[in-house]
Order: sequence, then structure tokens, then C-alpha cells
Amino acid sequence: MSTKPEHYDVIVKPVITEKATMASEAGAVVFQVARDATKPAIKEAVEALFNVKVKAVNTVLTKGKTKRFRGRPGVRSDVKKAYVTLEDGNTIDVTTGL
Repeated sequence: MSTKPEHYDVIVKPVITEKATMASEAGAVVFQVARDATKPAIKEAVEALFNVKVKAVNTVLTKGKTKRFRGRPGVRSDVKKAYVTLEDGNTIDVTTGL
């Protein structure tokens, strides 16, 4: 499977949080993805970019919170995250980068 420029548009960045670290122990990796990305597109992009086999993709759409910026109310952007479960024996080290 060859890498296409669109694959870099689908995956924005890896998510490195406590919850994502706990998911990685179960063989899953968490990525922030484009809002309009579909599960098949996410699966294709991860398999092409990291040379791994994907078992499943679960997505969650987090609505942006209302926060105050310099005393003025503002809204954080909505974020779509993908929990990508890998086949046994496949790993992705998100700390090294592409």
C-alpha cells in the first residue's frame, strides 16, 4: 500500500494523554483526525503511513468547551479522535514521529 498525500490530511496528530497511554497498553493508539474523516479512510491512512495491520477503528467527536481567553469568553474547536486497535504483533511508537 503506497502513501498518498491525503493520508497526511486524515491524521492530524497523535494524542498523548493518560487515557491514551492506558489504551496503548491494550494495543490501541489514539490519533486526532480530521473532522470529516471516515473510519475506512482512517484505517487506510494508518496502515499506509505506519505499515501496520488495523483491527478496528473507533471514533469520538468531542465538542469544544467554552473557556475564557484573556477575560473574554471563547470556544475551543471541536475535535475528532480515533482509537485505532492494531492486530496482534503490530505496534506504533508515537513518541518518535514520522
